[in-house]
Amino acid sequence: MKPLNIYKDIACYHTAAILPFTDFLLVFPYLQYLQYKTTDGLRLDYLGDRKQIEKDIRHGAFFMTNHRDIVMDAAWLSYLLRTRYFIRPYMGVGDNLFAKKWIEVLMRFNRCFAVKRGCGAHAQLENAKKLSAYIRHLRTRHKSIWLAQREGRAKDSNDLTQASVLHMLTMDCPDFYKAIKDLNICPVSISYEYDPCDYLKAREMQLKRDNPRWRKTKRDDVESMATGIHGRKGRVVYRLTPSINPEIDVMLAAHPEYRTQPHSEQAQHICDIIDRHIHMGYEIFDRGTDFEAYIESRIALIDIPNKDEAFLREKLYEMYNNPVINHQKAVGN
Repeated sequence: MKPLNIYKDIACYHTAAILPFTDFLLVFPYLQYLQYKTTDGLRLDYLGDRKQIEKDIRHGAFFMTNHRDIVMDAAWLSYLLRTRYFIRPYMGVGDNLFAKKWIEVLMRFNRCFAVKRGCGAHAQLENAKKLSAYIRHLRTRHKSIWLAQREGRAKDSNDLTQASVLHMLTMDCPDFYKAIKDLNICPVSISYEYDPCDYLKAREMQLKRDNPRWRKTKRDDVESMATGIHGRKGRVVYRLTPSINPEIDVMLAAHPEYRTQPHSEQAQHICDIIDRHIHMGYEIFDRGTDFEAYIESRIALIDIPNKDEAFLREKLYEMYNNPVINHQKAVGN
């Protein structure tokens, strides 16, 4: 059976022959419009030896990033890599974003494959196995891939890789570390001066605090998508970091006992390496003296019952402070 049929329900559409035309005639002009309309500059940068990083990615890489925005995280990374290196990564997105059929078609057309969510335990396991196999299939063909480090955005910007993501990527692989190295994970740090969805995230945190059973609707997802795309972001920096493979080799040489540890502990060692790369790669912004007024303006946008302004203010400041705290820890300050 051909891979196209095996992975039909999750795979992106096979449009490689026309992507050069649609990218530069349709998709990228719109992303350039968004860049000038919603940012004060979009920059691709590097942590460490740029030549080594470029060597890592030219042979196909697994780009794993922190998760700031539902749509733009992958869209702008794809745009930056395409225009600089002519690399167009395949991108894993939650199928909850396929709120409308035209959105699903558009995303699959643009090399997005589906990460299925919201099903029973047995179906979730089978979907994870299929997704893992599909990703390995792409990597054996030296295709580059993008995937967020966690399921869903970190509402408080405390970006930590979920071990479950690594478990999924290495399902049915007898040698965990070899499977991870075969992926060639190159972490990428995404930094926004201002997160256009910050007030929506704070709103969600209070709603969940007041009602633990509260869940987002498809309408909420569409609102977050639209706000993330069209909202003001200030300066935006994507910082590429080197492949983690050399660090894995050094770690295993120093601790050969790690090879026989339980899978959960092995995954956590890799999570720690990825997190350190991402945290070190953050751009730390000086937002000036008007930042307090900005926070108050975001609180004013939130309209919910029993609005707790003190809680919302705390959560908004937390979103912007956590990357600074994690960066300082990663660089040893």
